[in-house]
Amino acid sequence: MPQTNLYVDLDGREICLGHLDAEERKLLARIRRRARTHPDWCDFRNYWGRALAEFYDARRAPRKVSRESAVYRVAEDLWSRLGIAAGLVRPDDYRSELEALIREQFPSRRAFCEATGLAEDALSAFLAGRQDLPLEKLNEALERIGYRLHIIPALERKKTG
Repeated sequence: MPQTNLYVDLDGREICLGHLDAEERKLLARIRRRARTHPDWCDFRNYWGRALAEFYDARRAPRKVSRESAVYRVAEDLWSRLGIAAGLVRPDDYRSELEALIREQFPSRRAFCEATGLAEDALSAFLAGRQDLPLEKLNEALERIGYRLHIIPALERKKTG
């Protein structure tokens, strides 16, 4: 079976696997095999989390190192794919990206609204999926804080990688 040195996650980001050593490749193969059996979403999270912790703890690697590893990123993506397939989570979209932007760059939704000129009730309804924001209005609001909307190619979404 040919080995691939590249994994493409749900967001289209490429994760390089070429630098993994033999033991990391075995760990990743085990995690991928487990994901292909379509286990319970929570059970799979516990499985790969424990497997990674044990593996990197044995190497005396700090948690930060294991959380930034390619194996962690692939396992997390597989977990997301299982959650989406089970209907437990929704794939990221522009609403979730906007939520992440607000959470990471602003102390509150109110602060975001003040910076962008959007009304708080309109933002809340938009993020909850109860109403849409006109694209022009959303783009203008984002430009006020140095962002803009961007169209990217859609990826074929597989159940597991």
